[in-house]
Amino acid sequence: MNGADGLVLRRRVARDFQMKTHGFHYPSVSGAMSDITSRLAERIRSLQAERVHLVGHSLGGIVIYRTLERFADLPPGRVVFLGTPSVASRAAQGAHARLKWAAKLLGTCVAEELLTDRGRRWQIDRDLGIVAGTRRVGLGQYFTQLEGDNDGTVSVNEARLPGATAFITQPVSHMGLLLSARVARETGTFLEAGHFTVGV
Repeated sequence: MNGADGLVLRRRVARDFQMKTHGFHYPSVSGAMSDITSRLAERIRSLQAERVHLVGHSLGGIVIYRTLERFADLPPGRVVFLGTPSVASRAAQGAHARLKWAAKLLGTCVAEELLTDRGRRWQIDRDLGIVAGTRRVGLGQYFTQLEGDNDGTVSVNEARLPGATAFITQPVSHMGLLLSARVARETGTFLEAGHFTVGV
């Protein structure tokens, strides 16, 4: 993705919560996670803000996780993950196993972060809210059998991360997480108040 996919979400959060928003574009296919996290940390610092909230969709959540893990001196703020596979991704594993060209298509970051179980836990001193989708529309279902509720690419169980502050599901697909007005409202509410408006 080139970052334009998050434009609708950013505009809604900016309009409804009076927050200044910025997109961060990174080469998920060709870039290494260490380089991407360094770039994100530099971008955050360049904002020269006292408080910076971070929102990551899919692999973007892992980029945020790794950035905050490496750079403890960044400005405080809350974090929201949207459809982020916090453990290994069955869809990525399935595509990688079935299709020879999938390794190149999925890219370096996915190979580094999502093809094997990582045992991640949120131990970063920031509130983390997670939104997982439950509408089964997405490419992931063509590569593997996703277990339980899922958004067509990431299962609800894959999106769970021990230590997170709050976790909710919404009836949207993986890409629908970026387009849903309800998800934008929940995202903004968490960034503003540290909780969602609905329970799990």
